[in-house]
Amino acid sequence: MATQPLETVISLLDPRLMNHLHTIKASPVSAGATLDAATLRRSALNVIDTEARAIEVLKSRIDASFLHACQIMFECSGRVVVSGMGKSGHIARKIAATLASTGTPAFFVHPGEASHGDLGMITQKDVVLALSNSGETDELLTILPVIKRQGVPLIVMTGNANSSLATMGDVHLDVSVPAEACPLGLAPTASTTAALVMGDALAIALLEARGFTDEDFARSHPAGQLGRRLLVHISDIMHTGEKIPCIGAEASLSEALMEMTRKGLGMTAIVDAQQRLLGVFTDGDLRRAVDNKNIDLRTTPVTKLMTLQPKTIAGDKLAIEAAGQMEAHKIHALLVVDGDNHVIGALNIHDLLRARVV
Repeated sequence: MATQPLETVISLLDPRLMNHLHTIKASPVSAGATLDAATLRRSALNVIDTEARAIEVLKSRIDASFLHACQIMFECSGRVVVSGMGKSGHIARKIAATLASTGTPAFFVHPGEASHGDLGMITQKDVVLALSNSGETDELLTILPVIKRQGVPLIVMTGNANSSLATMGDVHLDVSVPAEACPLGLAPTASTTAALVMGDALAIALLEARGFTDEDFARSHPAGQLGRRLLVHISDIMHTGEKIPCIGAEASLSEALMEMTRKGLGMTAIVDAQQRLLGVFTDGDLRRAVDNKNIDLRTTPVTKLMTLQPKTIAGDKLAIEAAGQMEAHKIHALLVVDGDNHVIGALNIHDLLRARVV
């Protein structure tokens, strides 16, 4: 029995698969395209130059329209609802995320889903920011009349000031570009960069207008490194109660060593009868005592070997401040005291590492 050609078999199974086969055969890679280092570098530099020019022209667009858009968003008592299709949709998602994390509550709504029920997510207290490079995106043009009838303020960001979308907006932000970085002029490249930068400009302008601080930022990023640095306090991670290495002034050196071993922090506090800090005895103090031939380790009281006026920290300080003290003074542990110098806690570098502060 004769073997059928691949094209014949595919066409018998599903004629639509022939289109895919033809596309594969016509691929530039299969046609013998090659990689040339100089050409690749030239192409990449051209993209960067083209997109840099697109950003540069935005400076002249920070005008009355931009200020009006900021005012509308600043005075919004609801959320900024950002929407866009395709590549503009990806940029819209990023702008919504940036706004939300910098003090302007915002979320993304897909315009295609909006016309099938998601319009219910938009209230009269909200502001809509719509993105479309052409300004003629069907999915947006379908839902915007409904939004306008609700009386929701509409800010539009397009590359065409004469487009349908631009004329519908209460404010139009011009993000047109001299040219796309794509040599075919087809793939959104410089235009999406311009839209993203304009979105960042809105977000940061509003951040500064609101007096948004690094602590505010940390509250919306509690799992990130910045959140841990700005939200974790000494009191959150310090050892307390029976876990604090602590001995009285009358304790012997052997008792100090036993307390250090039990608590595992490489030190012990020496306190008076009212639990006020007198000094600290550390692994370093022990090594120095061993090296000193004039010290009898069996009879010398720990108060003679302890470090007076040790470095301490308050419980309401940030954990990152403890890390800074440890680094500055080349120590690995700190005692935590209150305003009357009572020992209320202890921590070491391992506690900071476990809290991922450092």
